Amino acid sequence: MTEYAKIAEQLTDRLAQLVTRAEVIEDDLRHPLDADWAEQAIDLADDEALAGVDEVLRNEIQQIRLALLRIENGTYGTCAKCGKEIGLKRLEARPIATRCIKCASA
Repeated sequence: MTEYAKIAEQLTDRLAQLVTRAEVIEDDLRHPLDADWAEQAIDLADDEALAGVDEVLRNEIQQIRLALLRIENGTYGTCAKCGKEIGLKRLEARPIATRCIKCASA
């Protein structure tokens, strides 16, 4: 087991949850519009909100996949800006972090 195995497991679980939620949203967005104009307006407003949620989910999915890739290729835990080690406490709090706390706050 790698030193980041627990984080990888948590990221994998979170990824599965997000993918499932995104699929449900995308299925809902594909529904045909109601014949009633008033219902269409409501559906379109709901769809706009759902599309925003879907975008946020897709962004997090991408960040998690990149974090898992970094774990796999051995670059996880290294600051993308300064190259120093990202503290384990930071990674546990924000597993998708790509920068150390110093670089992230600068």
